[in-house]
Amino acid sequence: MNLLLDTHIAVWALNDDDALSEKARKLILDPDNVIYYSTVSVWEVMLKHARRPGNIPFDEVDFSEGCKEAGFVPLGLLDRHILAVRTLKRPVGCKAHNDPFDRLLLAQAKAEKLFFLTHDALIPDYGEKCIIQV
Repeated sequence: MNLLLDTHIAVWALNDDDALSEKARKLILDPDNVIYYSTVSVWEVMLKHARRPGNIPFDEVDFSEGCKEAGFVPLGLLDRHILAVRTLKRPVGCKAHNDPFDRLLLAQAKAEKLFFLTHDALIPDYGEKCIIQV
């Protein structure tokens, strides 16, 4: 299975954080799975670390290097990923989801036919078959 990690899942995996669910841990450690991390996550870590270093324990350089050392495959950002954001729909009445990083990551997963591994409770409301909530 090809998995794209949501940023917080990647951060938790690199830190071996207790917040990472057992299901997520098994999927990430399964040698049959290919694990991707996105340039979008590197950007998100850069911005969030600069604003609140205590919330994200490493900067974008350490995050990127840590992902590579963990054997994660980098996924660059392409025009088709940005355009795929327009295909994401939420049903009327669902709580608003205002995180542009999450929407872009989900669009990347959809465009590349990857499964998107996330802990965010609002992501499944998009109804995309590529979502794995853990």
